[in-house]
Amino acid sequence: MAKKYFGTDGIRGKVGDYPITADFMLKLGWATGRVFAKEGGFVLVGKDTRISGYMFESALEAGLSAAGVDTKMLGPMPTPGVAYLTRTLRAKAGIVISASHNPYYDNGIKFFSVSGAKLPDDLEHQIEHYIDAPMTTVESSKLGKVKRVSDAAGRYIEFCKATVPPQLDFRGMRIVIDCANGATYHIAPHVFAEVGAEVVAIAAEPDGLNINDECGATKPENLAAKVLEFRADLGIALDGDGDRIIMVDHKGEIVDGDELIYVIAKSRLDEGKLTGPVVGTLMSNLGMEHALNALGVPLFRANVGDRYVMELLAEKQGMLGGEGSGHIICLDKTTTGDGIVSALQVLAEMQRTGKSLNELKSGMKKYPQVLINVKVEKRVNINENEAIKKAVAAVEKKLGDKGRVLLRASGTEPLVRVMVEGVDEDDVNKYAQQLANDVKKAI
Repeated sequence: MAKKYFGTDGIRGKVGDYPITADFMLKLGWATGRVFAKEGGFVLVGKDTRISGYMFESALEAGLSAAGVDTKMLGPMPTPGVAYLTRTLRAKAGIVISASHNPYYDNGIKFFSVSGAKLPDDLEHQIEHYIDAPMTTVESSKLGKVKRVSDAAGRYIEFCKATVPPQLDFRGMRIVIDCANGATYHIAPHVFAEVGAEVVAIAAEPDGLNINDECGATKPENLAAKVLEFRADLGIALDGDGDRIIMVDHKGEIVDGDELIYVIAKSRLDEGKLTGPVVGTLMSNLGMEHALNALGVPLFRANVGDRYVMELLAEKQGMLGGEGSGHIICLDKTTTGDGIVSALQVLAEMQRTGKSLNELKSGMKKYPQVLINVKVEKRVNINENEAIKKAVAAVEKKLGDKGRVLLRASGTEPLVRVMVEGVDEDDVNKYAQQLANDVKKAI
């Protein structure tokens, strides 16, 4: 059954536009409370640094209390930190107020189960049922109470550090960390400093409005310039809620999620610790697939979105997956995508091998990839259009096994996304434009 409010990663939108409003968040808190009140216990609430977090934090707290559920507030906390604390504090659920890499004027809600994973569909359906039901309040003696978890940041910092061997010493390594003026601003610099690295922190002064603003994982060019300026060994760019990571090597070259997944996969393989296949998405670079295959490691592709990556990892019994955008899931270390934990795995491999990040990524050659968005007047089933199918087949024949074509209709707007990748950049550009024109003609 289709969901009315929940998307693939919670509920998200522009602040002030329904459902990202204070009154809806009050009702959402109450609905969540009704679902989890049956089990007793408490719900954790964390947030990133955007200004609307104050408003939605209060609204959720009031709704949960009205349903008779206790709440423990974490304050600013990375999304993976909320997942970890939900699990270790034995909360009945964890709520994150965040719109991830989006600008400050957006916000959203993500949920975690007691196991630190995304909520299963049946619980999201139950919450939606109560959102559309009349709101009531329990009697005063049964109202939920609210407490603040004062040591939340320290607990998560210690967890992150524990994901690499304690004997590893990162002294002598200079790292520039871009916190995106987001939820990791008071955590990431401490983690890397406490494992011995010299840390230069940038975009670590949130004001409620500057989250992801020309900084972080969606704007790694700024970090690249700082790495060169400070002559650092590498740079780490996180996004607003800390679940994505893009890195920069000592030459100022950007290292994306696909390359980082390759580095971590090879590290696990060399140590005899890699189990199952690696899971990417339909957008994962063909170069990663070929590099992994050369190591004898299969790559399976899920639909775009970390939820689908996680589902395929479970199905294929894999431990490592993610997206080129930097959402990396190391299931041998944690339960969800975690930028800080992923960065530590890469640093550990650098220390283990004595190689720079530039050397570690060199085993994978990224193929040129071009993405063109074609606007259409109405949504169309591209899989049933004979002219489009014929055009795609013609390009695939020319590319052979040295390239790939992907056409994908957007699920949220009237667009057809045309992606072509291959060995030769000129050919890739030519074929992508040719296919985009063919799509326009056929629709």
